[in-house]
Amino acid sequence: MIQAHGDPGNWPFDSYRSEPISADVFVGEGAERKRVPALVQVTGSMDGWDATVKRNSDASEAASHNTSNVVVTLQRAKGPLIFDLGIILVLISLPTLALVVAIPMAMGRRKFVPPFATWYAANLFAIVPLRNFLPGVPPPGSMIDQALVQWVLLALATAMALYIYSYIRQGD
Repeated sequence: MIQAHGDPGNWPFDSYRSEPISADVFVGEGAERKRVPALVQVTGSMDGWDATVKRNSDASEAASHNTSNVVVTLQRAKGPLIFDLGIILVLISLPTLALVVAIPMAMGRRKFVPPFATWYAANLFAIVPLRNFLPGVPPPGSMIDQALVQWVLLALATAMALYIYSYIRQGD
């Protein structure tokens, strides 16, 4: 197993980096057995991630040995990142539209429309599934939760409170 270190709290802009990876090969048998540095090759792919490999020459080995180690860096691929940003735009648009409707209603500039109650409730309950629909589901408490999802929920709750205020103010 190869460990990569990074900060998942920076989702979706998180990246992970391994420690230098090196390998040795034992050649020969018995007393003639020698440890020879081997060249590490990295192949393959991971869905949703871009992997880069940086080869570092190991200066501690003798110049005659062609040895090197590699450091693997993973960061989110552009396709899933663009999808993430699209969902983030949807998350921002929901409370914005809800406030655009609720504020004039609360100020008495627009007529109170009772069917909007279900629309506000649906918006509130749509946020968590939209958040969890993001590729690589962000870990709880990540930057996206603190900077966006919490703001979206507060703005939607405010819009719904303004809507309820309009309902009470309208009376029968």
